[in-house]
Order: sequence, then structure tokens, then C-alpha cells
Amino acid sequence: MAQRSTSLAFKVRRCEPELVVPAKPTPVEHKPLSDIDDREGHRFECPVIQFYRYSPSMQGRDPARVIRDALAKTLVFYYPYAGRLREGPNRKLTVDCTSEGVLFSEGDADVTLEQFGEELQPPFPCMEELLYDVQGYGGVLNCPLLLIQVTRLKCGGFIFALRHNHSMSDAIGLVQFMSAMGEMARGALAPTISPVWERHLLNARNPPRITCTHHEFEQVIHTNANKITQLDNMVHRSFFFGPKQVSALRRLVPPHCRCSTFDIIAACLWRCHTIALQLDPNEDVRIICVVNARSKFNPPLPLGYYGNAIAYPATLTTVGKLCQNPLWYAIELVKQTKAKVTEEYMKSTADFLVSRGRPALSLTRSFLVSDVTRAKFEDVDFGWGKAAYGGQAKIMDGNHLLPFTNKKGEDGIIMPICLPATLMERFVKELDSMLKDESTGEGKSNSDFIKSNLSKI
Repeated sequence: MAQRSTSLAFKVRRCEPELVVPAKPTPVEHKPLSDIDDREGHRFECPVIQFYRYSPSMQGRDPARVIRDALAKTLVFYYPYAGRLREGPNRKLTVDCTSEGVLFSEGDADVTLEQFGEELQPPFPCMEELLYDVQGYGGVLNCPLLLIQVTRLKCGGFIFALRHNHSMSDAIGLVQFMSAMGEMARGALAPTISPVWERHLLNARNPPRITCTHHEFEQVIHTNANKITQLDNMVHRSFFFGPKQVSALRRLVPPHCRCSTFDIIAACLWRCHTIALQLDPNEDVRIICVVNARSKFNPPLPLGYYGNAIAYPATLTTVGKLCQNPLWYAIELVKQTKAKVTEEYMKSTADFLVSRGRPALSLTRSFLVSDVTRAKFEDVDFGWGKAAYGGQAKIMDGNHLLPFTNKKGEDGIIMPICLPATLMERFVKELDSMLKDESTGEGKSNSDFIKSNLSKI
């Protein structure tokens, strides 16, 4: 069980924030978002953080200046990011390409990267210092679409933190933009992958035709809600799934059950979480999987498309069936859920959103899981090499599987989660029993999958 740096406290000495505009004149126009972009659940600002180590080859170069200049050059190609979102009739979102710019801050902190701990993972201490909330610039409409802060560390490394409007891009699209910044910082004259707007490809049809079942938007009323209400007693833990843990789970699956690592981890976590909730066996529960739909179209969406191209398919079952059946039952439901996403499913989703007033996802009795390991935030290179950690900055709604390398050098997947203390204890107990090391015949606990101490948030 690894110690976390939750007690680390520091202040960042910041310069006055500035608006960085495109380095060259860009088109003045209005660009509507797609009907997948502007659903209710995307109307928030999502924080991302990147940690970079000192690099002798970059001695004497200021990361803030390098990144600021690269940002201005990148905005020439991604000029909608320098605009502002406006809301029109029926709450339709459009980018007003005004070239007003992206909000940029720089600062210094008297801490080293090593003080954040040996194993970097969210949540991170003092996020409010690393991504300062500049008064008057927050929000979805009529505000900068990106807020970027570069914080230099006394060890020579630095932290790049970013908050982006999710209505503009999903994780794949955001990484494409950040990678373009990295290329420009390293001297490129243009991004390797040219940005593609083409948001009309994910618009609703006229007239709309809802051809698929969309359990993800069904608002279910429960007579005994049993909500998670102990918000003053929340604890954080992160769970690591390396080769040893995945092999332990695969021993619970019949040989004929073909499944990916994501399938088996998602099914395991959903089952453990549901058991921990101690619900009525007749209650309905659902799994929601976040699926990248770019390759589901025929032809696929254009290379360089940086809008939201993700689906949130859901599958229902009962608590009793999920918890009393073997693990393969949950795995099959995860596979069925992912398989729902087709080009027709995406069109039906857009039609549903427009026809029903862009409803939010129904998260009651839902276990939402997203695989962020393929987004490759850590590969973004501003000249200092790959990030020591890159991606999610905090624990968000839903459960995100993140790439992780532990102290032993083992590559795997980590999932941070925040739950009430009592529920967390039951969750850990159930997960530990599934990962029990039976190879020795002693039923030894495999508790090294827990990567953080039980601590109040």
C-alpha cells in the first residue's frame, strides 16, 4: 500500500494571466457544434494535468515561454478554440470564432516533482494552485474555451495544467490539440494531423428517427433510493490492475469466454461496487461504457476530427442477477454494451438528444466506466520528453481506467474511486476476495493492488 502526498501544501507565485491569441489572422465565422457535442453532459470544464521532469537538453529554456509561443501557433490551425461559445434557439451551441484567445497563466512553486510521490495519480494536492480559477473567466458560455497554466518547479521540471470545455472535444480530440502544441513547441511549422471540423457528420437527421433503445437516458425512480449521502465521510483509493491482478481475474472466467482486459476489469468493478451498495436483489442497475465511435462509421470519421465522437451505451440487469451469477455474466453484459455502438446508434443518439431536449445521462444505479488508457495524454511532448504523468486531474463522476506504472516497473491500469468509508470497506473486501492469490494454495490476500491509504477527502 503506497503512501500518498495528500499532506503536501504549497503556493504558486503567478504572473498576471493573459489571453493568448492566434499568431496569425484567422477566419471570423460561426461554427455550430454537433448534436453529440452540445448534449447536457458535455457542458462542463474538464481539468487535465501533465507532470514533466527536468531535461538537461532543455537547459536554459523556459517551459512557460515555449508553451505560450506554441499555443499561439497552434491556435492558427485550431482557431475555434480561440473563440467563444454562444447559445442559440433550442439551446444549440455555436462557436463564435472571434480570436479573443485562450487564457494562459504561468508561475513558480517551491516544490519538486518528487514531493508529489513516487506514483503519480489523481487526486493531486493543491490543484487550485496548479490550475487557478481566474475570476470572471469560468463557465461554458461567452468564456475562454481553454485555461492553461504552466508552473515551474524548483527541480527544473514543470507542471502543465489545462481546463477545457468538454463541449468542444472529447479526450481523443483534446490530445490531438495538445500533441499539435507539442509539435509546434519542438519546431514544427504545422501539425502532423490537420484538424478537421465537419461537425455536421454527428448532427441529428431531419426529421429525427430514434431507431435504438437508449437506456443511458432513462430516468428511473426507485422507491428506496439508498443514495450515497455520506459526503462528509468520503475516502479515496486507487486500484491497480497489473499482469498479476488481470491473471487472477481471468482464472474466474471459463476458457471459452473471450474478453479484453477492459471487459474483465469493468465487469469486476461493476459487480464489486453493486455488492458493496447492498441493494434489493430486484432493483435494476446498469453499466454505462464510454465508447469512441470514430471507427464505427462507414467510412470512418476523418482523421483529425477533434469533436466529441463518443457514445454512452447502457445495459440493464437486476442486482440479484449481477451479484449471484459468476463473473462471466457481467463480462458478457459489458461486451454487449460496447457492441451497441454503430453508425446507426450514433445517429439515433443525436436524434434522441434533439427530440428530447438534450437530457443528461441517468446516473442513478449506474456504473459508468471509461477507458482513458488509449488517449495517450502521457505522450504529449513539449520538448522535455513524455510526461511522468498525463491525463485526468481529479476523481470525476464515473470511473476512469488510467495507464499506470508502479514502483516495480509493472505497466498496468489504475482506477481512482471516491466512496463513503463504509461502502469503500465493503468494496475493497469484495475486490480483494476476487483477486485472492490461490496459486500458493494459502488464499493469500493480493492487497498490493490498493495504491493509496484509506484517507478522508
